[in-house]
Amino acid sequence: MSYDEDPYIFSTDTLPSDRRFLPPLANGLLGWRVYNKSMHMGGVYNGEGGRCHRADVPCPLAVTVEMDEPAQHTYSLDTHTGIFTHSRSSASVTVSQSLYSHRHYPNLMVMEILLVRQVTSEEPVTVNLVSSFTPESKDIVFESCPDYKGGSHIQGKVTTAEFPGGPCPTVHLIWTPTPPTLTLLPEQSQARWGFILVVANSLDTAEANYDEGLNLIETGDLRPSHEKAWKELWLQSKVEVAGSESLCKALIGCMFYLLSAFPSIHDTSSSFGGVSPGGLSNGGDGQDYWGHIFWDQDIWMYPGIALFYPKLARSVLEYRVGTIDGAKDNAHKQGFKGLKFPWESGVSGREVCPEDIYGQQEIHINGDVTLAFQHYLYLTEDLTMFTEGKGREVIYGVADYWVSRASWSPEDQKYHLSGVMPPDEYYYNVNNSVYTNTVAKFSLQFAVDLADLLQHPAPKEWQEVAEHLKIPFDEESQYHPEFDGYIKGDPVKQADTVMLGYPLGLPMSKKIRRNDLEAYEPVTDPNGPAMTWGMFAIGWLELGEAEKAQHLLEKCYKNIQGPFQVWSESSDGSGAVNFLTGMGGFLQAVLFGYTGFRVQKECLAFSPLLPNDISELSVRGVSYLGHQMDWLLRKDDVCIVLREQADSLGNTKSCNLEVVLKASGTKIPLMPGKPVTFPREPGCVCKLAWGYSCWPV
Repeated sequence: MSYDEDPYIFSTDTLPSDRRFLPPLANGLLGWRVYNKSMHMGGVYNGEGGRCHRADVPCPLAVTVEMDEPAQHTYSLDTHTGIFTHSRSSASVTVSQSLYSHRHYPNLMVMEILLVRQVTSEEPVTVNLVSSFTPESKDIVFESCPDYKGGSHIQGKVTTAEFPGGPCPTVHLIWTPTPPTLTLLPEQSQARWGFILVVANSLDTAEANYDEGLNLIETGDLRPSHEKAWKELWLQSKVEVAGSESLCKALIGCMFYLLSAFPSIHDTSSSFGGVSPGGLSNGGDGQDYWGHIFWDQDIWMYPGIALFYPKLARSVLEYRVGTIDGAKDNAHKQGFKGLKFPWESGVSGREVCPEDIYGQQEIHINGDVTLAFQHYLYLTEDLTMFTEGKGREVIYGVADYWVSRASWSPEDQKYHLSGVMPPDEYYYNVNNSVYTNTVAKFSLQFAVDLADLLQHPAPKEWQEVAEHLKIPFDEESQYHPEFDGYIKGDPVKQADTVMLGYPLGLPMSKKIRRNDLEAYEPVTDPNGPAMTWGMFAIGWLELGEAEKAQHLLEKCYKNIQGPFQVWSESSDGSGAVNFLTGMGGFLQAVLFGYTGFRVQKECLAFSPLLPNDISELSVRGVSYLGHQMDWLLRKDDVCIVLREQADSLGNTKSCNLEVVLKASGTKIPLMPGKPVTFPREPGCVCKLAWGYSCWPV
């Protein structure tokens, strides 16, 4: 996919006037919007309950470089490497300031400054470093500590725990002090300076990482080790299109910012703090949903990452496992059994939503969480996540919650879920939200399947409630009303009922699928959150209407703000910034819309369809049952290459795969390194009939 300019490099000669749209630099542990005085660390929150928010951590790298000579400015974010660079070129010197969150060493952030002479001169060249850093925070009481190996050191604790008696995290910062000036001496044609910042929860970790940083500077491996880690990530996944440079760039931006929110694929610390709607760089007090974790992580961001990176997918599930105790507490406080995952989550899993009604009523979060676990098992067959990894406690605990939360209605001989808020938050205290009931039904059925797989006796109530849970349907209009009593034509906030088809996969005829789309598309708030139109686009692609889907997908471009492809929650630039939820929905529209990928129990189904202005779609690194596949979709055919076996796919069991085409029944074995091309039609990738399966035959 070639363009005149590299679509992976976002460049401009002027910064956005709204500094919220400066590029965020993150690595799954640390997040910072360039030049901002504050940054954040995953899992470090301040405030109790609904006052809980990401704690602002002062950033010593909040430095601008200034010079006396007139200069031409260039600002660029290289998504190949995750490095932001500000270059100033004058008649005598080029000054480059590069900033990055280290991709391999997550406790490390870096600033590098390079001065290069443009003309031979015996005069020194001096630039000024202007810092806005102050070693203080409204969330953390810091105190100065003795310098460590030339680095300044402060430490402090957040002032208020997430819940009474809970821990107050400690934060240590050690950094290379920045001098007021840097000088290129007369005999030097160029010079480079490196400044490192370490942020950690303990003194030992901080000192060990600072030592590592000094060693990397000494060996010249500071930047190369970072670039190597990003290169490794991009080798595992790429999503590119030919025919639309704007779409290609948008997809690259989505993948880059989403990957930045996840830990290293080599991280073994199990300390991942989840993905919030605005990512790690945002979420301070009163901003960007306070940095809390919502269903956004499990439903909107996770699927596009799980398709390529089993280890990163598992980190999301491990985050939820780590909140089990809080989820038990939530259920108990509501008077129910099992687990109730919080609508807004911090570290403990206790509800931290500032407004009680959401935590009480938006209970579909439970099914959203279990759907992520279900897809992980179908993509990997990694049972260790459910045994040693305690995933089964999540699945069984949610099933117990649904059984205790549902009530039997003698009138229609169905179980009901009453007094809920659907994903469409314009409505509350409604009965039988069709999305909530469907996701509950499927999580109960998955609990039964998993119990069978692990030879655990499943309570008969799980299957009983699953089979008889009411799924609202209007026989006369042949569509799904959003909840009991919904009046067709009433406004809705965002994608809700249309998500029955994808991602939930509720079986329905094409006619009903169309009726749902036509019922809700015209009444959906045009200023609603960014992820909505991707779900409508997927629905129209299912029905073969690629141009209608493309029109809806193009609405999302209004949410992409400025030169660095940073998303806003709303198209007018308001709402959460670096809105990863919208990016996740957009990415899914391509990954699961154009390809027709569906993660199913026995296969990875596909049904490709491209709009007229897209000539080909390349999806590289799809991970399925221990293998990686590169897909190339064109107008008339599909090409799949099974990669040579990799050793980095975690606990997935590899097995021999084949393509099965739906119409003809043709079966094509996939052999490593050998391209397989076939006419564009629906089909699936599955195990060869004699291959191993974790599912009982």
